[in-house]
Amino acid sequence: MKTIDIGILGLGTVGSGVVKILQDNAQKITDITGCKLNVKTVVVRDVTAKRNVDLTGIELTDDFTKLVTDDDIKIVVEVMGTVETARGYIKQLLNAKKHVVTANKDLIAQHGPELSELAKQNHCDLFYEASVAGGIPILRTIVNSFAADQVESVLGIVNGTTNFILTQMTQNGLSYAQALKLAQEKGFAEADPTNDVKGKDAAYKMIILTQFAFGKDITVNDVKLEGIDGVQLADINEAAQLGYTIKLLGIAKLIDDKLDVSVGPVLVPSSRPLAAIQNENNAVLVTGKAVGETMFYGPGAGELPTANSVLSDIIAVTKDIVLETTGSRFNDYVKNVALAPASDVIYPYYLSLVLPDKPGQMLKLTEIMAKQKASFNVIKQTGESKGTARISLVTHAMSEAQLNAIKAKLKEMPEMQLLAAYKVLEG
Repeated sequence: MKTIDIGILGLGTVGSGVVKILQDNAQKITDITGCKLNVKTVVVRDVTAKRNVDLTGIELTDDFTKLVTDDDIKIVVEVMGTVETARGYIKQLLNAKKHVVTANKDLIAQHGPELSELAKQNHCDLFYEASVAGGIPILRTIVNSFAADQVESVLGIVNGTTNFILTQMTQNGLSYAQALKLAQEKGFAEADPTNDVKGKDAAYKMIILTQFAFGKDITVNDVKLEGIDGVQLADINEAAQLGYTIKLLGIAKLIDDKLDVSVGPVLVPSSRPLAAIQNENNAVLVTGKAVGETMFYGPGAGELPTANSVLSDIIAVTKDIVLETTGSRFNDYVKNVALAPASDVIYPYYLSLVLPDKPGQMLKLTEIMAKQKASFNVIKQTGESKGTARISLVTHAMSEAQLNAIKAKLKEMPEMQLLAAYKVLEG
């Protein structure tokens, strides 16, 4: 029986999970692939650190070159994190004809096309299923199950940290600061949560999803980005009274054959399954022209769920080695799609404002809206204090260009403060 040796770069949460699953499911993996998979070498920063995984028969080293120079190692799993350091290591591995599996979303979002081209030149596989939505096999599903369909939109909850925070605010009435602190205490948020709460982590995942679904390489500058750090408990409560739940959504959709990609807080009708996704879980909705809307749900992070996605890539590489078909791109779909102008991006919007509590203010607001040919669907006063009134409203569908014009006009009126302007997902 053929034995394929594996190297692992990093032995944190995911790396440990990979070793455990390989050990626990060795026979099943052998039955599926016809090969014995053997973890030969693991590279870490500190070889003396305590590990919670059985490393019997595995070489633990801090010397990265052992992965590059060992001809027996055919597959290397990169789960060390970082961007530039990991990029340099992966380039060396691919040039040494090693197949690479990575869970590094930041790296793939920023340098995926470059590394994929290098892998192809070296007839190597480069797979990264675990880079998006943890344990949900969404990338391979798009490649395989939607190969004959036209994807019209991909949207969903792709960051577990922000979903946990918003869940705690919605269900338990915590403030943003309280919910963030709880997320950090439970290990769902980093000590520096900036990339999560500012939406950058979700944006990186949407970059990868956009490439798979629409064949378009974009950068973070092409993603309209807003985080959850400005979401107030008052908006959470008001959205609930209006029949909505606020979620941080990544949305990539075709609009008249042009592409719009965004990440930000969105009001989701509470009747939709997406509104029921709680805490650290993720969910991705893919809408195809033929199949309609499909939803993929599961844990977005964690040792074993993410490691399971890594293992699916390892098994895919192993099958390619056996069949001598290595070197194909993970996703070969390429299409020249232009980005949609703001005038074509249409949504209803939720607006929250503070106005002086005196006659004539609502008339001014109505005039601003009317000038942009925008109208209210729902409007209500939700509170008042010290001579001001808080107003919440939901507009009828209007373009992003109209919204931007309204926001610009409100900035010229210091007595009117716009607190929030969020998309509303229609039911």
